Amino acid sequence: MTQKVLVERLGKDNFRLANGKSADSLNPKELLLYATACCAGKTATGILDKQRIDPVKFEIAMYGELDTEELSAQSTFRSFRIVYDLECRNKNEESTMHRSVKIADEKYCGTLKMMRRIAPVESEIKVGYGLEVL
Repeated sequence: MTQKVLVERLGKDNFRLANGKSADSLNPKELLLYATACCAGKTATGILDKQRIDPVKFEIAMYGELDTEELSAQSTFRSFRIVYDLECRNKNEESTMHRSVKIADEKYCGTLKMMRRIAPVESEIKVGYGLEVL
């Protein structure tokens, strides 16, 4: 069984559940995924701030594959997948954003480091750009 949460950037470095969901509606396993996605996002936005890059869009989907078909207290995660979906202001920011998020994911996010001790984590970073801001 797969558990999933989707978070979106709200303001400078805060993240919230997408689609108007509340953390109160999440089960404990989803809360763990939510905390991980928020930590990864805050870590990445801290690095992007130092690069003076402000993403137009920043969403993170965090998936956890459980070892059971039905959610139960005994279910444990056997793998994770985190997908970063970003939009930059112009083509020039694209590679810098990708590199910054990759560094945050692989090196600086403490919660992701902890999750990698529980089970393998697969990461995907998608960066696109819209209209150039003049």
